[in-house]
Amino acid sequence: MTDTDVVVLGAGLAGLVATAELTAAGHRVVLLDAEPPASLGGQAWWSFGGLFLVDSPEQRRLGIKDSAELALSDWLGSADFAAGDDDRWSRAWAERFVDFAAGELRGWLHAQGVRWFPLVQWAERGGYLADGHGNSVPRFHVTWGTGPGLLEPFVRTLLSARRRGLVDVRFRHRATELVLTDGRVTGVRGDVLARDGAERGAPSSRAVFGAFEVSAHAVVVATGGIGANHELVRSSWPSEAGTLPGRMLSGVPDHVDGSGIDLARASGGAVVHSDRMWHYPEGITNHSPVWNRHGIRILAGPSSLWLDADGGRLPVPLFPGFDALGSLRHITRRGDDHSWFVLDKTILGSELALSGSEQNPDLTGRDVRLLLQRALPGAVGPVERFARESSEFLWADTPGELAARMNALTGSERIDGARLTRTIELRDAQVATGLGKDLQVGATALARRYVVDRLIRVAPPHQLLDPHHGPLLAIRLSVLTRKTLGGLLTDTQARVLRPDGSVLTGLFAVGEAAGFGGGGVHGHRALEGTFLGGCLFSGRTAGRALAAELST
Repeated sequence: MTDTDVVVLGAGLAGLVATAELTAAGHRVVLLDAEPPASLGGQAWWSFGGLFLVDSPEQRRLGIKDSAELALSDWLGSADFAAGDDDRWSRAWAERFVDFAAGELRGWLHAQGVRWFPLVQWAERGGYLADGHGNSVPRFHVTWGTGPGLLEPFVRTLLSARRRGLVDVRFRHRATELVLTDGRVTGVRGDVLARDGAERGAPSSRAVFGAFEVSAHAVVVATGGIGANHELVRSSWPSEAGTLPGRMLSGVPDHVDGSGIDLARASGGAVVHSDRMWHYPEGITNHSPVWNRHGIRILAGPSSLWLDADGGRLPVPLFPGFDALGSLRHITRRGDDHSWFVLDKTILGSELALSGSEQNPDLTGRDVRLLLQRALPGAVGPVERFARESSEFLWADTPGELAARMNALTGSERIDGARLTRTIELRDAQVATGLGKDLQVGATALARRYVVDRLIRVAPPHQLLDPHHGPLLAIRLSVLTRKTLGGLLTDTQARVLRPDGSVLTGLFAVGEAAGFGGGGVHGHRALEGTFLGGCLFSGRTAGRALAAELST
């Protein structure tokens, strides 16, 4: 006899979606989360709300020609899946997800009241050949309301189901053990943590108040990845990609530590592709941190010069916004803990944005009046605040002065003023031709053929040393941990598999804990907008599979 039908571990987006599907079918759910109620929604609340949609009405209105076939080609070129059985389930999930992104995803969310900013963004442009990494066309659809807006329908469904007695939400409940009966997962044991009034995302107490046990037909692991566990991130990083630095920032709250993945592994679940991760090289320290080592990612247009710690330009095509993982690996292979953007005031005003719901109050607050200010000269408010308050934003009138300030910040003499001057002068000479051979200059000019980039994202080509566009600006960039691309191995019903490929009956995994499906739906590289989408798709898949199983 069970206490409930299903236990869901984790109240993030994937867990909420799975819960919504189960309760819609009339099944009883216990939703457990170690954090206080303020953190309902998990990492998704902090997100920019970007979704990878294919051949959407928003794309078509902008003249973008997209298709499921092109999107899958881009996905496979980016994923670089292993041959044979190593990526069998990853590839199967990828094919299904692209079909979902080109089909049901938008209509399913639209019916629940979700809407999108009409100007589709072009993330992860790649810059390689046609069969390589990158999005061939813009596909990054920003949710109106960002991450909180995407969570709204699922939080609303959760509250409705709780009123009807179908879901029991228990915060401050930390699972420490899965219960197995004759080889089947039949419940969860764990600690009841002491009450804590910590604000959303802030570290909360781990003092134990008591113990609990819940029996169920099945358990769904939706506890996220390993991004805040820097020791585990470093030890999992592939050796051929260099070494992650000792100083890193966190793009996720402290509780995103991989504990749910370990819990399932201890019960016999297979964990695969642990060395596949998606961290960002464009992190800056948050001037108002919520969690430990709290960092924010800069979303840059293509015009800024990206320099390594010695002032050399990153190689083609590692331009801002083209290949995040390629840029990160270039930095880690060098053994550095930072790199630089060098730009000017005009580029700052036109091209720099910040990721996250709290850094985009106009989109998050659905404030049209505030949003219209993005079309005005100058940077948006949150970017302007960083430019004023962050010690990592360095202003100067000349390259020599800028180099001196860069060295003062790092306590080194790695940036040579004469070399920096020459680097900028060479780039400016290419711009002055109106054509030029510099591939970044060409890529920037090409980007302006897309109407959204021309209107709000990419500054008109100009010389950095033109005083009308000054002063110059250097921004120190640090490694920012974020997403786990590997995880618990699952079949296409989200059932966790054992190392021998058999089903670990009674255990399901969704979201980042499952590598967003199949133990690694992205392969080695992601196309952006696919993380929230992966939570939606895997949560829905698990919820519907379990609902069907419980109904038989």
